[in-house]
Amino acid sequence: MIIEKARPEHAPLIAKAVMMAVGEEICNDFAAPDHTLADVEKLFTTLAAMPDSQYSFNNTLVAIDSATGEVMGLCVAYDGGRLHTLRRRFFEQVREQLGRDMEGMADETDAGEFYLDTVATFPGHRGKGIATALINATIARADEANLPAALLVEKNNTRAASLYHTLGFRYRDDRPFAGVVMSHLVHTRP
Repeated sequence: MIIEKARPEHAPLIAKAVMMAVGEEICNDFAAPDHTLADVEKLFTTLAAMPDSQYSFNNTLVAIDSATGEVMGLCVAYDGGRLHTLRRRFFEQVREQLGRDMEGMADETDAGEFYLDTVATFPGHRGKGIATALINATIARADEANLPAALLVEKNNTRAASLYHTLGFRYRDDRPFAGVVMSHLVHTRP
């Protein structure tokens, strides 16, 4: 497995991963009442292809099968202090593509943390340590930025929470994301 920075051509895969990470309920909420999940996927593909959005290929690491070249998973992460600048593109595109004003969304991260926005392993590649490798590579990026890694996890996603705990993430508080209350976890060094 090779972990490397994503490229613009990875935008459709980043979009699929973001949708997997935020979940069907939130994606359906983004689409409602006048749009489809395909419209939401187009939105995230557009954002992933931009150099300056929170979902940008510039903020993404991909795990590639060294034998086949296939992308097996990815992690989108960035300095939480840049959220408002990066999220402007999200608000612009949601308004343009979905006709919705979402500028009242609560912040999902803070300045002073390196936020793992999306961690996803694609079907057929799960259980091979890909998420662990991506998270560890992202923790290294956080260390380089001299920031603790942090993320949100759905309260009922015990499998992911267990992995994060094993990798050194600890519960800090609850955070809303798109109307869903999630656990905010921060990485601590032993």
